[in-house]
Amino acid sequence: MARRIVRRWVGGLSLIAFGFLVTCASAFAQEKRPVVYVAPIEGVIDLGLAPFVQRVLDEAAEAGAAAVVLEINTFGGRVDAAVQIRDALLNSKVRTVAFVNKRAISAGALISLAAENLIMAGGGTIGAATPVQVGQPGAAAQPVAEKTVSYVRTEFRATAESRQRPPLLAEAMVDADVEIPGVIGKGKLLTLTTEEALKHKLADSRADTMESVLEQLGLGGAEIRRAAPNWAESLVRFLTHPVLSSMLITIGMLGIIVGLRTGDLGVAGGVGIASLALFFWGHWLVQLAGWEELLLAASGVTLLFVEIFVLPGFGVAGVLGILAILGALIFSLVGAGDTSEVVLTATGRVVSSLLIALVASLVMLRFLPRLPFGRRLILEAGLPTLQGYGSAPDSDRRWLGKRGRASTSLRPAGIVEIEGERVDVVSDGELIDAGQLVEVTRVDGNRIVVRRVPHITTEE
Repeated sequence: MARRIVRRWVGGLSLIAFGFLVTCASAFAQEKRPVVYVAPIEGVIDLGLAPFVQRVLDEAAEAGAAAVVLEINTFGGRVDAAVQIRDALLNSKVRTVAFVNKRAISAGALISLAAENLIMAGGGTIGAATPVQVGQPGAAAQPVAEKTVSYVRTEFRATAESRQRPPLLAEAMVDADVEIPGVIGKGKLLTLTTEEALKHKLADSRADTMESVLEQLGLGGAEIRRAAPNWAESLVRFLTHPVLSSMLITIGMLGIIVGLRTGDLGVAGGVGIASLALFFWGHWLVQLAGWEELLLAASGVTLLFVEIFVLPGFGVAGVLGILAILGALIFSLVGAGDTSEVVLTATGRVVSSLLIALVASLVMLRFLPRLPFGRRLILEAGLPTLQGYGSAPDSDRRWLGKRGRASTSLRPAGIVEIEGERVDVVSDGELIDAGQLVEVTRVDGNRIVVRRVPHITTEE
């Protein structure tokens, strides 16, 4: 009887010990399960994508991940953004894999070549990476000079050589003058299908699913951690998009121009400065705008403040201020390694935005003062003297309600001759040419405000 009890206890303890060992082994195996990060590279490749890729590589390195897989499906984008991602991949401490599913065109091809392993899905394509010059949104892309093609071709060749891939194939993707017998003739850009890339040893293997990719890498059963841009990275990509950044420039310049012409910063100037601040903030985060650009822009804004609140009219300070802001905007659109053609394109974007802002300001200053909300928005910057809020001298208040003729153009400040005296005045926001009849509508502090007398432009 005692032996039976002992055997039962021994058997029970053995089962418990076995279960404990199985649990420990399972936990140990789970703990040793490899980790793989997967990051999407899709849509337009822009400068906001580079920080996202760098963050994923850093997180993977800190977590001791076995690999980072970039799932690529893109028609390309900015060369400088692709170069930043390329450099990050070449310097990565983690194994990097490019899974082309389904296409890696233009800048996407450079990113794919920079990965340690290149795997393509069936029906995939890679190549067609000649650089083009993109102008205003909606305009056709223009060819670039030979030196730009040479730079991009060299980047592709160096990337292929660093990963021991055929360098001539990489060059032929960029330069139509590169001829490879049996592969591509002169005058055509190289684009390879999945089967062609495997045949010419540009790609390492073929896989149609992420699980198949991991199996081929010897990482079957690995824990997959899918990465996605966080809200800050998404916001940066949004702010640095070419269309939105051009709109921010236009709104910023429009607000400043309206503020200059009305002689009061007001709401319009505040909106303009806020728009430019958003522009510079987004480009600061993608490392296009640095301290130099920010200081240049701040100097421009300071000069405009001096022009509006200290100096009468619009003179040297205002011109220098606008030039400083334009220079800061242009430099903030140019990245490291960009050629003179990129600089010209950036200049064209900024100048076009400025011209649009000028036209819009003329329309606003002509029609808004006639509307009740427009008059409150632009014109009523000060409180009327007659209501007891001003301290205008009697010598100025005596002109209230009187008429005279503009001796100079009022843009908005200028000189008007009233009763034989030359008086410094400002218009109510409207541009008034010399020789036109005007009437003093109010006196705010030391400002004498006039408006053009409608329908009377001939000599009295």
